[in-house]
Amino acid sequence: MKVLHINQSDLSGGAAIANYSLHRGLLDRGIDSRLLVGRSQSKSDRVATIPRKHRLENPIASITRPLGFNYVQYVGAFDILKHEFYQNADLLNFHNLHGGTFNYLAIPLLTQNKPAVFTLHDMWSFTGHCSYSYDCDRWKIGCGRCPYPHIYPAIKKDNTRLVWKLKDWVYRRSDLTVVTPSRWLAGLAKLSMLNRFPIHHIPNGIDVDAYQPRDPAICKELLGIPTGKKVLMFGADSIKDPRKGSNILLQALSSLPASVKTETMLLTIGNSSEAISEVVGMETLNLGYVSHARFKAIAYCAADLFIFPTRADNLPLMLQESMSCGTPMVSFKIGGVPDLVRPGITGYLAEPGNASDLGNGILQLLEDNSLRDRMSRECRAIALAEYSLDLQIRRYIDLYEQILLSKAKTLAAHD
Repeated sequence: MKVLHINQSDLSGGAAIANYSLHRGLLDRGIDSRLLVGRSQSKSDRVATIPRKHRLENPIASITRPLGFNYVQYVGAFDILKHEFYQNADLLNFHNLHGGTFNYLAIPLLTQNKPAVFTLHDMWSFTGHCSYSYDCDRWKIGCGRCPYPHIYPAIKKDNTRLVWKLKDWVYRRSDLTVVTPSRWLAGLAKLSMLNRFPIHHIPNGIDVDAYQPRDPAICKELLGIPTGKKVLMFGADSIKDPRKGSNILLQALSSLPASVKTETMLLTIGNSSEAISEVVGMETLNLGYVSHARFKAIAYCAADLFIFPTRADNLPLMLQESMSCGTPMVSFKIGGVPDLVRPGITGYLAEPGNASDLGNGILQLLEDNSLRDRMSRECRAIALAEYSLDLQIRRYIDLYEQILLSKAKTLAAHD
């Protein structure tokens, strides 16, 4: 079996990391897996970049971008058909097709002779432009009159109805099987233009060996955290991104009692850590950007709670990492977060956008040591049972085999 993954990147971003983990897992099981990506950071001979035609793409973009048609300028994507990776593949697996150099108008041509899985990492595949629609459900009826034109990927003109129709036209001519990592996104896909295709729920897998529970006292000592301090951890990579909810987190932390602030330390990872620590008024340890899984695991294990104040998300990787390390979580009841943060079992789910409720959840779990201990055990058990990388790989291989067998039967019937 030869599988070609098409994604916006090989290593940059949550969708890329999830895709690369899947790619490596397939290779470990003898599957010939390769990647075509918009931006490549790895030095693997199994990773190549999507063809570009800058002389054509730049003038096309000067017309299409101001009109709100994102990504249709990337005509080089049609040359994927000639690429060695494509020609040798038995099956395609599309991933995050926005934000890179892929033109979704090429999907019908690429799937004409090769079946494809489309793994959704957000809502973009069935909306008129946005990756998350928040409280807008106009994607169900064809978009138009977009209330959020500035949401990523932003548009300069509201032609969302035409883009929605263009995507619908593409899917009518394509051979796809849809996969969603979260139950939430599976439910939305079944209400969207993608409901013409089979829709499967396969959660992203996590390396449960790299992310595993370690002695919290030793981890705190390794990081130089004083004995007796409670630790709240959160990621601060995108403080300027409203979707990440950093402002809500700051409100929640600011409202904590002075006594709690005194006995609690903030542990942050990410490039924007310094900006957060300046306004919180609590002792803070900033680890900066951390890429090494085992070092990140030490941070999770040093934390008493992991806080994730998102406004919209699919199946957040950081929550999976925290869960696998046995660290209870506090987040909002939004998107695919409830798949991971299960009230009273693995953490606390606050009402969406409610900073006061988020603060209440933090206080409740910080003050109940026995509850956190029980949640820690539940986190690890659920990670092993439902979110191991091995389980994800087996599910994808089974799906690939089903698709190829069905394709072979169809071709045999036509002969």
